[in-house]
Order: sequence, then C-alpha cells, then structure tokens
Amino acid sequence: MRKKIALAQFACLFTFLLSGFRPVANRQQASASSAAAAPAVSVQADVCVYGATAAGVIAAYTAKKMGKSVVLIEPGGHLGGMTSGGLGYTDIGNKYAITGLSRDFYRRIGRHYGKFEQWTFEPKVAKQYLQQYLDEAGIKVVYQNRVISASKSGAEIKSIVLENSMKPDAKTNQTVSAKVFLDCTYEGDLMAKAGVSYAVGREANSDYNETIEGVQLMKGHQLPDGIDPYKIAGKPESGLLWGVSPAKLEPNGTGDKKVQAYNYRICLTSDPANMVPITKPEGYDVSHFELLARLIAKQPERKTLNDYFIWSKMPNNKTDINNRNGFSTDMIGMNHDYPDADYKKRAEIIRAHETYTKGLLYFFGHDPRVPAELREAMLKWGYPKDEYVETGNWSPQLYVREARRMIGSYVMTQANCESKEVVKDGVGMAAYTMDSHNIQRIVVNGMAKNEGNVEVGGFGPYPIAYGSLVPKEKECTNLLVPVCLSATHIAYGSIRMEPVFMVLAQSSAIAAVMAIDSKKSVQQIDIPKLQAKLKADPLVNGKTPEILVDNEDSKHVSVKGNWESVKKGGYGPSFLATSESDKNGGSVTFTPEIAAPGNYQIYAYFPKVAKPASEIKLSVKAGSETKTISVLEKDIVVEGQTSGEWYHVGKFNLPKGNASSVNISSEGASGAVAADAVLFVPESK
Repeated sequence: MRKKIALAQFACLFTFLLSGFRPVANRQQASASSAAAAPAVSVQADVCVYGATAAGVIAAYTAKKMGKSVVLIEPGGHLGGMTSGGLGYTDIGNKYAITGLSRDFYRRIGRHYGKFEQWTFEPKVAKQYLQQYLDEAGIKVVYQNRVISASKSGAEIKSIVLENSMKPDAKTNQTVSAKVFLDCTYEGDLMAKAGVSYAVGREANSDYNETIEGVQLMKGHQLPDGIDPYKIAGKPESGLLWGVSPAKLEPNGTGDKKVQAYNYRICLTSDPANMVPITKPEGYDVSHFELLARLIAKQPERKTLNDYFIWSKMPNNKTDINNRNGFSTDMIGMNHDYPDADYKKRAEIIRAHETYTKGLLYFFGHDPRVPAELREAMLKWGYPKDEYVETGNWSPQLYVREARRMIGSYVMTQANCESKEVVKDGVGMAAYTMDSHNIQRIVVNGMAKNEGNVEVGGFGPYPIAYGSLVPKEKECTNLLVPVCLSATHIAYGSIRMEPVFMVLAQSSAIAAVMAIDSKKSVQQIDIPKLQAKLKADPLVNGKTPEILVDNEDSKHVSVKGNWESVKKGGYGPSFLATSESDKNGGSVTFTPEIAAPGNYQIYAYFPKVAKPASEIKLSVKAGSETKTISVLEKDIVVEGQTSGEWYHVGKFNLPKGNASSVNISSEGASGAVAADAVLFVPESK
C-alpha cells in the first residue's frame, strides 16, 4: 500500500498546487551531461528547498510568505526529519538562542498541550504542526524524489535532476530549475552534487587550532575496565566480538574520516491499549549483543532501564529513548560509509540500524542474561499504535547526527563556541555543549573501549556566522546550506540541534529572497539588512514582535540590593540571584520600550536555583496602575532539557513608551530569588 501511495505521489509530482510554479517547455539551458536523459517534465520556481526536515519546512514557509514561489522536495516519505522522527526531548542548550519561527514552533506545540511553550512532545504532534506551516503557506511537499545531478553555469546552479526514490527510471526523471537552492537535508546531497567543498569525519586539532578535535579517548559513555573484546575471552586468535574494530588507537587530536554514531530516538508507549508488542526482528543476531551481555555481567548492580538508556518520558505515556553509557542505542562504528555512500548502500546501513535497535529492545526483554528486573521493566513497553502508522509504528528517520559538513565562506570552530572568536555576521545562535557521540569501539590494553565521545560545555549562547551557511563564492553563488553548514566536527557538535537548524533555515530563506530581489549572489547580500529583518519581523508576518527584556540589558533593567550575576543556567548569558540567606531585600525592575500600545501577555523566566524561595513577590506597573502578584515556587514546573521556565504573569494593557515595568523583589523571601528575563507578547489583532 505504501508503495502505491508513493508512486501515486510521484505520478502527480508537479500538479502545480503550489502557486507560482511555471512549467518549462524549453530545456536548452540544461548541461550536456544531463541532456542525454532529458526528463520530460520540468518545473521552475524562485526557491527550491531540498529536504523536508523541520529546517526545510521553515525555509519553505519563510520564502513563500515573502512572496516567492517555492518547491519543497523530500527524498523520502517523512515530513519533519528528527523533530517528528522521535527526538521529542529537544536539545535546547539555552532558550535564548531559539528565535523566530523556530521558537514559534515550540509555542504551537505548547498550545497543543495547554502551555506557553513545550519542548517535549510526541512525534505525531510535531508532524501535525510542521504540516500546519505548509498548509498556511499553501505548500505541497514533493515526496519520494531524490537528487541525482545538478547543472551549473559557471558557479550558478541552473537546475537539478530528480529520480523517483521508490522506482528509479531515467524515463521518469524530473528537472527543477530555481533562482536559489537550499539544501536542508542531513546528508548535504544537493550541496555535493553542486560541486561544493565539504568535509567528512574529524579534523585534527592542528587544522583549526582546536583542543578537543580528532581522536578523543574520554570517560563519557564509556565501557568499564575489564570487558574482554574477544569471541573467546582471553584468546585474541578467536577474533573480535561484533562491533569491535581492529583499528588501533591513534594519538589524541588525530584527524580521520570517521563519523560519530547514529541511532534511532525511540518512541515507545506504556499504554496497553496503544501498544504493539516488541518482537524479535527479522535478521536478529544475538551475537551482536555479546559485548552487552558481558557488560551486564560486569555491573550486576545496574538493574534499571535508565542504567542502559536515556529513557525520557514524553506526553501520553510515550518516550524519547537515547543512547546512554558503554553499550546502548548507538550503533558505534557502523555508519562510517554513510555520508558519501550511494542511495542503495545508505538504505542497507539504515536497515542495519533498524534491525540492531529493534534487536536491542528485544534482547533486553527476553535474553536470560539480562536481570529479571530489567526484562520485566522492558516488557511493560511497546511500539505505539498511533505513531508512524505508515511505517509499521517505527520511525522512518535515522538520527544522522553528522554526515557531510560544508567548507564554506567561513568555518565555525571551537573558538566560536567558547566565544574566543565572535562573528559579526551572526544570523542565529547556538548554545549547546560541544557534543560528539562515540565514533569507534576498539581494543585498548586488551579491553573493549569506546572512542570519540566529547561533552564540553560551560559557555553561553554564541552567534553563528552567515558565512557558514554559504559556499565559497567561486564554487556556488545561489546555494544556502543551513543544516550541513560549514563547521569543524567539534563545533558542529554544538550547533547541530533541531531548533538551531530551524533558526538558520529561516535566515537562509530570507537571504535567498534578498539575493533574488537584489539580483546578487548569496555571498553578496546586505547582511545588516538580513539581521534587521530577523529582529523586526521574526514570524515573517509583519506583526509587532514580542519584547524581551533580559537582565543584561542595562538600559532597561535597574537593580537594587545584593544580586549576584550567575553565568550559567539562565535565559541568555546570565541571570541575577540573591543568596538564600540574604535578608536585606532587593529588587530588579524590567522596563520595556512599548512601541505599539495594547494588550500584552507578560511572562517572567525563572531558572532553577539551589534552595529557592517558596514565594516570590512580583509587581506589574501598567501605565498608572500597579498589580502585586505572589509567585509560588511549586507553580514553576521545569520540563525537558532547559534551565528554567516561563511563568505567566498575566494580561495587561500597556501604553506606548516606558511607563510600564515588572519588578521582582527578594524582600521577605525564605530562600534564593532569581531575576532573569521578562517577556511582553502582544496579542494578535
């Protein structure tokens, strides 16, 4: 049935439901290399977005809302990439870094669950709201079509050729011409076909003057000492266990072409009425889990699922399960060929990951070497009937953490993450830890060890260069790459988060429109104008943007009393806090500059602090009126990978100017009080 649907979609590939599409009758502009198998149907649009990931959806929506014709192509059949592919426990780093339509997406998710924002969600809910953007813009995704070539005139892409992903046949190939192209895939296939330089694997520390690049034998997600790597313990001549590579350990900082591990972010349910049992998958090979069995025997005290998985709870009794410790959902070392593999080889790698992951779940539920407590716990979970209904209740999206990385006009490095180098052409921010999963499993001193894991953080939000989204001008003048952007392996590990990809996709789409309108290359657009557009019209709807007053905004924040600046864990670069023993009292006043009078919903951000006060005094001045509010600590519920939560202060009618403010007081507090940021959200008219 799925195949019939896909073929039907292909048959009506370009039914021109997207306004602005123009069939092209004359294909003389095609290069000689593609003329031999000249497709019968061609389509022309202003902007071609390749990859219907969450980034691709936001890019397409942005360009269409700005008046351009858009074609959105997805090589598979899945909408939303990892955002709707199981990664519901959103990697945020710092909410301050998430702006524009990306933030709006998590607000829409929040409304679905009855909250202001929500960063944990079910896959089907994510897909629903990504589809909502496309419906609002009148965009129909072209599914099951993948790029096989790109035709260029000099450094400009003129067109790309697509083949049917389900049933490749040169007779049914299609051509898409556009003024600007965006590659929003995790693999960077369009970028590669266009002849743009890229890297795969890890740089050496010496390449970009980094310190945690290349080979890194660290303790994170590591196997304990003493795990024998050989089929017959103690006998190297018996050969290595499955998953253990014969590669030798190179010196720390050595570069290579190896890629950090992929996995599936697994959605299971504990609701019996919505459950499909976990059964033995086709191709199950118990020898793949011999190392795991030895690990379990080595640590008998570990008897919970959370000892072997990051088992994050999602709404409605569901999960987002991720890799944890020495042997888990990461299929370490089995993806090194993936970035540059052809489509057939990639499909084989994807199937192997699916079989491995389903086998892992089955192993934990049924193998007698697994402690009874663990087996019983696993058997309480199953695949959700209401998720991924078209793909057997299993995510169609492998978590491709990193594949190709463009070598563009600017390369983001460790120095950018740590703010030792700060770019001036920032068009988005990142804030997550520099994060790499393990890359290989090898023998070190006669023991099985994982290599490649890096988790180094402690820095605040930092800007991402526009130059990292565009190729070198001599290579391509009309391509933007917001996902496989230009960064070293270790810097990419900080940037590569779904919300950030969406932010960069919006910036890229605006840049594409500016390039078209100005008839310039994407490298030559007016970057300050792009930055201004992002700030003035964050939702691409022309409406009054919300107003954020952060504690570091000295022009709009006044402080009385003893407040310490805390550099980690708040909203933005820092937050202010009093000591839990401070009895002197003090206050922080946030005063916005209201440009458009009217009703505003006001939210105050409260980060997690040690020994917080059970009650905080807050007052709102709205023109000539003042209202006092008691904020109870128990009402601030923090969920997901976040430092704190927005507290809804209420709706207020605010006059134009600076006659309104929010005051957070520590007077009479029984513990620590935080003052971080206040948000003023205008009601839509």
